Amino acid sequence: MFQVPDQSGKLAVVTGANSGTGKEAAKALAGAGATVILAVRTRAKGEQARTEMLAAHPAADIQVRHLDLADLKSVQSFADQLLAEGRPLDLLLNNAGVMFPPVRHETKDGFELQMGSNFLGPFALTVRLLPLLLKAPAPRVVTMSSGTAAVGRIHFDDLNWNKSYDPTGAYAQSKLADLLLSQHLARLATERHWPLISAGAHPGNAATNIAASGPTMGGQPSLLFRIAWKVVPQHDAAGGAQPMLYAATSPDAVQGGYYGPRWNLVGPPGPARPTRKGMDREVAARLWAEAERLTGVTVPTQAQPNA
Repeated sequence: MFQVPDQSGKLAVVTGANSGTGKEAAKALAGAGATVILAVRTRAKGEQARTEMLAAHPAADIQVRHLDLADLKSVQSFADQLLAEGRPLDLLLNNAGVMFPPVRHETKDGFELQMGSNFLGPFALTVRLLPLLLKAPAPRVVTMSSGTAAVGRIHFDDLNWNKSYDPTGAYAQSKLADLLLSQHLARLATERHWPLISAGAHPGNAATNIAASGPTMGGQPSLLFRIAWKVVPQHDAAGGAQPMLYAATSPDAVQGGYYGPRWNLVGPPGPARPTRKGMDREVAARLWAEAERLTGVTVPTQAQPNA
């Protein structure tokens, strides 16, 4: 089990921190001394998670704030509040997501739900928070991908699945997009001499809410999904959070790194082999530009170290 190094004095934002891997990552960071903001869609669930974390770490500094990644206005409001406060942001963990809704849903901005919540929302959040990240001495952004990224494809002609919706394909596309986001941000940081490290992670097969809630949104999960979920190797949410925590805090994590369980589905965290498609620079740059167009969010001119 990876032990998070001392995080005293650092500020961390963890999305989807009221349950699953996000909750376990936030709990570990708070226990290591960081001030942790639980960025959650449902405040009551966030407050319950905070109470449980404080029971384990009574002296922890944990805040609950509303963030709905399926609503770009909510993303802007969340980021604007932090920007107004001005405290440097050391860690951003893009963890929240939704998986396999059987029928097509849309975000408040009209994006297909998985692409909007899993990629476009986190993209907009990351870019809006860059000024605060670059005020920190050694900031890190970790974006949660998935093993399904290996079978994903970026459908530039139909990113939002308006023509023909496939829940598995849409999820795989969003998780490949997350990996591409982490890689392109790493390249931007290197080219612009930012002190920021951008890395990707995947949880393996973790027993979390995401696999239970998404497949029942407007329908029933397929028989194949229900069988596979029960028979493949699986670890708990704490195990699934380990690669993300490793990427966020290990001194061995590197720029553009990708981390997962040692045995792919389960095991202690370490370097993972990214899909070749996840390392495609041209696709990553094109997707970044398309995300800017769709969200209306671009890298701010003041996003310079210690600006």
